Amino acid sequence: MVSGGAPGRTPRGSLLGGLRQLHRRARRAWDRPLTAYYLVMGGSLLITVLGLVMVYSASQIKALQNGLPPTFFFRKQLLAAAIGTVMLLVAARMPVRLLRVFAYPALAGSLFLLCLVQVPGIGRTINGNTNWISLGGPFQLQPSEFAKLALVLWGADLLARKQSKKLLTQWKHLLVPLVPVTFVLLGLIMLGGDMGTTVVLTTVLLGLLWVAGAPTRLFAGVFGVTAVLAVLFIKTSANRMSRLACIGATDPGDHDQCWQAVHGIYALANGGWFGAGLGASVEKWGELPEPHTDFIFAITGEELGLAGTLSVLALFAALGYAGIRVAGRTEDPFVRYAAGGVTTWITAQAVVNIGAVLGLLPIAGVPLPLFSYGGSALLPTMFAIGLLIAFARDEPGARAALAMRQPGVRWKTMRRRVKKRPSGER
Repeated sequence: MVSGGAPGRTPRGSLLGGLRQLHRRARRAWDRPLTAYYLVMGGSLLITVLGLVMVYSASQIKALQNGLPPTFFFRKQLLAAAIGTVMLLVAARMPVRLLRVFAYPALAGSLFLLCLVQVPGIGRTINGNTNWISLGGPFQLQPSEFAKLALVLWGADLLARKQSKKLLTQWKHLLVPLVPVTFVLLGLIMLGGDMGTTVVLTTVLLGLLWVAGAPTRLFAGVFGVTAVLAVLFIKTSANRMSRLACIGATDPGDHDQCWQAVHGIYALANGGWFGAGLGASVEKWGELPEPHTDFIFAITGEELGLAGTLSVLALFAALGYAGIRVAGRTEDPFVRYAAGGVTTWITAQAVVNIGAVLGLLPIAGVPLPLFSYGGSALLPTMFAIGLLIAFARDEPGARAALAMRQPGVRWKTMRRRVKKRPSGER
């Protein structure tokens, strides 16, 4: 009986032992010093490259409808990605001290440009929102996108300075001037009617306060005030109320007010498990109004299916985890606040965009970070990714691990560590 039962138990035990060993290996790999570095590098690269492919696929019909070459939007996005790559490399090599010096001019420049948008003849209105400045020809600048980066850098430097003076234990130093300046930015953006960017900036503010350790009552108070203001802005706009009414809609409704939301769901449904194939989208043929910008995730779902959309979600999840890990492991207050702010910005914007496509949130008109068409959104986001790369490289043990991977260093180091054994030792 005993010998007969042993063969049945051995495979089960070996299976459990193998699973435990696999778990230990995965845990060791996950805890390595360079995990966050590679997640930020690899995740952002894959999102950007896949975004370029989908912009090319989703924008061809739109370009032809406007009498433009089919590669018009793709070429502009490729140029923006090339410039953004240079900005990413600069940010990845920029010293923290220089970043902190750069924070205040960045905020002042953003405020100036946001004011400039409201000057008649300079600001440009697109789809009912006045948030652009024409740079001549087909090029435009959206200052509100750069305001996100400016708020992160300035807010991180401000909180780091106050922490060094042990002032963050007082509620007035947590709120002033961070909250008033942020509200000024929000007011200037709302003058142009851009509710989506306002939501993202608000989440950045809340993220900075959270990382700074704001008390629950104080955090809830700021959140409550912003929620009341948001309700007020929505109630006073028929357009925003109609967008709110389209959450979960399955029919375009009267006057086709939910046309975009419903056709985004149609695109995802058409994709099935593995999609109709790259370039084979039906909805981009005039049915979906913004196939290459706000609703590029829907075209991704139609052409690449559930597998493609889950891959995009996994990449953003990895990017978010890496940012949280960097913020949690650093001992530099500025790096902690900046990494937390960048992570909040990118993940919140991704949630707002994808939630709108899925019909879970109102359509806010914000692009999917690193993925949607739009140079004004891509450039500051890539600079922010460069910051995360620089911060991840400074994690404990990361610099030493990178140095070990340089050609010739690992072999020489290993040779020094191996002791010469006696001739008879095995």
